[in-house]
Amino acid sequence: MSAISRNLCSAASRTLRQRSSLTCRAIRPIAFKTSSIIPITTRPAISTPFSTMSVLKSSAPPVPNKREYDPEIKDMASYIHNTPIDSDLAFDTARWVFIDTLGCGLKALEFEQCRNILGPIVEGTVVPNGTKVPGTNYQLDPVNGAFNIGAMIRWLDFNDCWLAAEWGHPSDNLGAILATADWISRTNRAGGKLGNGKILKVRDVLEAMIRAHEIQGCLALENSFNKVGLDHVVLVKVASTAVVAKMMGLNEAQTRDAISQAWVDGQSMRTYRHTPNTMSRKSWAAGDACQTAVNLVLKVLKGEPGLPTVLSAPTWGFYDVNFGGKPFQFQRPYGSYVMENVLFKVSYPAEFHSQTAVEAAQRLNKKLKALGKSAEDIESVVNRTHEACIRIIDKQFKPMENFADRDHCVQYMVSTMFVFNRLEATDYPDESEAATSQLVESLRQRISCVEDPQFTADYHNPDKRTISNALTVTLKDGTVLDEEVVEAPLGHRLRREEAKPEILAKYKTHLGPHYSAEHVDKLVKLSQDASTLDSMDVDTYVDLYVKE
Repeated sequence: MSAISRNLCSAASRTLRQRSSLTCRAIRPIAFKTSSIIPITTRPAISTPFSTMSVLKSSAPPVPNKREYDPEIKDMASYIHNTPIDSDLAFDTARWVFIDTLGCGLKALEFEQCRNILGPIVEGTVVPNGTKVPGTNYQLDPVNGAFNIGAMIRWLDFNDCWLAAEWGHPSDNLGAILATADWISRTNRAGGKLGNGKILKVRDVLEAMIRAHEIQGCLALENSFNKVGLDHVVLVKVASTAVVAKMMGLNEAQTRDAISQAWVDGQSMRTYRHTPNTMSRKSWAAGDACQTAVNLVLKVLKGEPGLPTVLSAPTWGFYDVNFGGKPFQFQRPYGSYVMENVLFKVSYPAEFHSQTAVEAAQRLNKKLKALGKSAEDIESVVNRTHEACIRIIDKQFKPMENFADRDHCVQYMVSTMFVFNRLEATDYPDESEAATSQLVESLRQRISCVEDPQFTADYHNPDKRTISNALTVTLKDGTVLDEEVVEAPLGHRLRREEAKPEILAKYKTHLGPHYSAEHVDKLVKLSQDASTLDSMDVDTYVDLYVKE
């Protein structure tokens, strides 16, 4: 060591000793028990947490020159390109989903918080031949258009639903599908060659919806993303990517590339749906998934490759990083099962696991009225329910801090129905009559949930798929009313025909504030004319919803 080095080391040692003396008066020597020391050469291997520095050599197996895509991705791409959709029931259901979903988006425009996040990135921007956003005068690029339409659709938690190991709303995919179809059609009408130069029909949109529903729903049947902390919108992103890839003219190999990009993309955490972080992001998360899907497909369209083993790659793949090392499980092959069995939200703008509970409360209100009683006479309510309801929306004593808390609290929704004999989107804002009602808040904290294992089993049974709730009301005078049980909500496959008139009425109600009575009647009539609707050019149909 040179003299300079020795001097530097001595100075550094003095500095450290001086600093140490500021906080420690004395340093006690560490005593070692030599009998407990194990020679390093004989120590057993110790399992340590993951670290990028734990082993200085690759532990991954050799990668073959030509990697095969994960079979899960191959199956999705093959379904998109090679499986025909020939189910009349699926197409009929898709038409009802289509108009119902558009109506839900229009209803959301009545809320300022939703309107505030819509529009172009740069105010005043109009994209030539761009996506038009229903209910507005916006004309946007397809990526931002997908966000706008997707956010509108999901804002009020009033569109269709799918419940299984994972829950979600398959019609969320319409944000990406409609934005892409509209943009493609307007561009090709102006001489472009997107998606093989086609001007798409509404029938093409319905088929894309059936396929997106199927991918999202089949993945959800046996695979719980919420249990590993991921939000269900990952399935919106994957399903939208798959169907938009075909719409844009990608071949099967490119579709595999695009799907792989969706799986590797950063996944949303569910924390914005749960205490203590419940917030409005849950209302635009699907819009975010839609815009990401369109953006990724556009990148692949420009030549970006895929990641063949994005799911299964050891250490770095989706399964190891995000899914506890477990591969996806599948109950059935892709077809049209999900669209045929999807759940409509007909009666209430509420998280779906509460729909039958709110309906039971509405029925009980009739019994209370017959007895000359009201919500003020209720001492307590017990809700016999299924496990998913308890896990997601059982918030008996949690303070209701915002709109997002209220529409995901079964006690709040049931209490509002008991007190006001209604549950509407306007009952969730902070300043609303329900949110400021002392009786609603008091009764909310007297409604308890208890799981019925049979209800949980029926919830997962593919032949039933019920979402049961049963309310027992005890009055302050000691009277106990007969339990009110509702197993399948209005809009369930078992009550589909009963629901159709209500779905149409809901659609008409949502159109009302935006258009003249004459135009509303035109749209309602068109929605019931399947052959005319199916054969319409997408951009021509979307123009019927534009507002100057």
